Amino acid sequence: MIEKTVAMKVLEGRGVEYEARTYPDGERDAVQVAAYLGVPAGQVFKTLVVIRDRGKPMLVMIPADRQLNLKRLAKAVGEKKVKMAAHEEAEKLTGLAVGGISPLALLHKPFVIFLDQSARELGRIFISAGKKGINLGVPVTELVKITGAKYILAAG
Repeated sequence: MIEKTVAMKVLEGRGVEYEARTYPDGERDAVQVAAYLGVPAGQVFKTLVVIRDRGKPMLVMIPADRQLNLKRLAKAVGEKKVKMAAHEEAEKLTGLAVGGISPLALLHKPFVIFLDQSARELGRIFISAGKKGINLGVPVTELVKITGAKYILAAG
């Protein structure tokens, strides 16, 4: 039995059906996580914490098999440059362990949330449940509705 996370409770509270799948919680490579989940790497989205000079920090969800293009992201959000948060900084800002950062668990925190536009082509994606070792298959439309995520071309 999987212990309910904040992200699961958020989805249940809004009547959104989801699928919880587990993987070894020591696994940090998102492509490997996709293999454990038995889905294509492009359907598993990792949540990255990105810092900018002014404004709120960002959560950027991109496919497991892609890299974040910081220059493209900075341009898209009107910044000269942005940077990835170091692991310690990401954990301090979110209160979650790297590998378990979920936008659904951070709705009460001051983040601007972005979702790579490749998700538009998918009906459902897998994101972290807010705890390492658990991912949630969620409908993209519902994820966007709940988090207020804006589509962006972020992956290179």
